[in-house]
Amino acid sequence: MIELFSQINGAVSSFFQINTYLQGVIIMMCINIIAVLGMSVLTGFTRLFSFGNAGFMSIGAYTAAILTVQFKVNFIFAIIAGALFAGFIAYLLGSITLKLKGDYFLITCLGFGECVRVLFNYMKGTTGGSAGYPGIPPYSTMLFCVICTVLAFFIAWRFIHSKYGRNLTSIRENEMAAEAVGINAFRFKRMSFTFSAIYAGWAGALYAGYLMYIVPNSFNLAKSCELITTTVIGGLGSLTGSVFGAIIVTVLPEAFRALANYRMLLYGLAVILIIMFRPSGLYGYKEFSLKRFIKGIINLPQNAKLFWERITGKNKIKANKGDNGND
Repeated sequence: MIELFSQINGAVSSFFQINTYLQGVIIMMCINIIAVLGMSVLTGFTRLFSFGNAGFMSIGAYTAAILTVQFKVNFIFAIIAGALFAGFIAYLLGSITLKLKGDYFLITCLGFGECVRVLFNYMKGTTGGSAGYPGIPPYSTMLFCVICTVLAFFIAWRFIHSKYGRNLTSIRENEMAAEAVGINAFRFKRMSFTFSAIYAGWAGALYAGYLMYIVPNSFNLAKSCELITTTVIGGLGSLTGSVFGAIIVTVLPEAFRALANYRMLLYGLAVILIIMFRPSGLYGYKEFSLKRFIKGIINLPQNAKLFWERITGKNKIKANKGDNGND
């Protein structure tokens, strides 16, 4: 089956003249989108922050890798098994930790992610330890990853727009009021946490199939921070915003690659500017609309003028003059 997908992917790439480098960027973009979609359901629709999703990515990656390499399991079933196993671990962890309030849950998830990374480092007989796990078959082709991304977005969209998603939104807005009308807040929080982990495991399995070699340090705290940052940039409570956020976070470092030493500096500045001037993210609590997008293009000169006045402080000067005139 890997050969079949590779042949189809080669034909599509040749037809659209997509080189190997661009295919790699598209694959990483798809992997990030899937992981961020799960993070968006957890953070954007339930207002739970987790620094442990990189740990779930590693669980999905190693599970799929071990099943395909050692047990010769079909890679599609290996990916499903990796995602479900990550979800199962999240269900157990959530049953224990989701009763914690505020920063305590966040810190617990952070500790879990680091524990998983250290555990995989010491399991040399199974995971290869710090030396890594090689020999993973290249099943994460561009076409396969795009199909997985479309499927992941469709499932997340249907979930959020179902009664379960509406219950998550009500918990985000007012947990006490949601419980007063009969919504089991703990149950639905655990559901969103498990859903997020399944998507993280799914993304991790695809990541393993793309690199064909994984090490525990690839799933460190920085990876969890990147997922949260991407979710905030795209906009909390927005699935399409999460997609655009993942695209931006994937493409910007590649766009700045020619600047070598200054690439990550410019990437960081771009992230800061987005957070400063769009605190709610690109599509905070709203979804992408073609009509709104066209209207934004038409009003682009006026918005650019307001943006410049905000930077230079001219709008404040005008406001002060208006106040003095009224006096």
